[in-house]
Amino acid sequence: MTMLNSLIHDVQDASASGSTKRQLRALTRITDLFLAGSTRYSKRQVELFDEVFKVLVEAIELKTRIKLAQRFAADPAAPAVLVRAIAANDDAAVAGPVLSQSPVLTEPDLVASASTQSQDHLLAIAQRETISAVITDILIERGEQQVVHAVARNAGAQISDEGFSELVLRAAADGELALHVGTRSDIPRHHFLKLLETASASVCGRLIGANPKLAEIVQETVTEVIDDINREVRRHSSAHAKARFRIKRLAEWKEVREVDVHAGARAQNFEKTVTALAALAGCGIEVAERAVLNENPGAVQIIAKAAGCSWATAKALLLMTVAERKMSKADLEHARVNFEQLERRTAQRVMEFYEARRNMLAHASPTITSGEAAKLEAMMG
Repeated sequence: MTMLNSLIHDVQDASASGSTKRQLRALTRITDLFLAGSTRYSKRQVELFDEVFKVLVEAIELKTRIKLAQRFAADPAAPAVLVRAIAANDDAAVAGPVLSQSPVLTEPDLVASASTQSQDHLLAIAQRETISAVITDILIERGEQQVVHAVARNAGAQISDEGFSELVLRAAADGELALHVGTRSDIPRHHFLKLLETASASVCGRLIGANPKLAEIVQETVTEVIDDINREVRRHSSAHAKARFRIKRLAEWKEVREVDVHAGARAQNFEKTVTALAALAGCGIEVAERAVLNENPGAVQIIAKAAGCSWATAKALLLMTVAERKMSKADLEHARVNFEQLERRTAQRVMEFYEARRNMLAHASPTITSGEAAKLEAMMG
């Protein structure tokens, strides 16, 4: 331990000439000393080194700490006790290199940093080559614009369903973020559809421009663009293909039932739900998608009633998390009353009217009576 004591003295002696190089060299030798015997050290000896590193990292001057961090940032053999001491530093210039690169830091280490440290620390973590969904959830929740943008741009960052929900919500007021989120290859389709619904026309255009395949199917209006994009995305979605194949087979056997919608909604299975709902209601997939994703509960109640569903199924649809309706018991009771008052034929006429208007077949559009309109206005309000 005499050598260790001598090296500690060199690190702490900032008054000597060439102190930065001397401190860095001494710290490196302490690290080498630790690595050389780490497999033989007792738990108490490891704890001693841990305390030594913590004290020394705090004792040395800033530029030495920064150089030390850069020296061990990407080193897989760096002692974890030293790397953790650097990562815990309040100065992001010191902690940043290891937070963004070190393979030594464990997920609990990163969770601790992401949960407590500054935006600059969070930005460093957001730039790691790979990041787990547990950590990105924290970064998205705590991070300001720069951090959230970095997460969305990072192809190696895993993002949970809740993380995508928050990103899409924030992207409604941030066109640049919408582009980062919308061009991710791992974005779930229902989040992509919701992103397109809330994005501005210019952002939708830029999203299309980022994908030449989508550019070929652009139509004149934003609504038409969105529907075509949805159709193209569905075509490349394996989950949607499986769900649609199953529903098509059931439809051919005349076996599509309300239970398919109910089970899909209870399981939070977006693809299964919308394909079954569209088949039962006799409408296009995009109509069912819009209803399920719409925050307004009236839309999904109308299509559920048109499909002949019970209140239990309509309630399951309203409670699907993809729309983030977050309905209270009072909201659900109000929706139940409206749903039970709505006649199925009225809901079907609304669906026919909507489809006709979308297809620009004004001469074939059925009329809706004033009584029906009043009921619908109450539901949609």
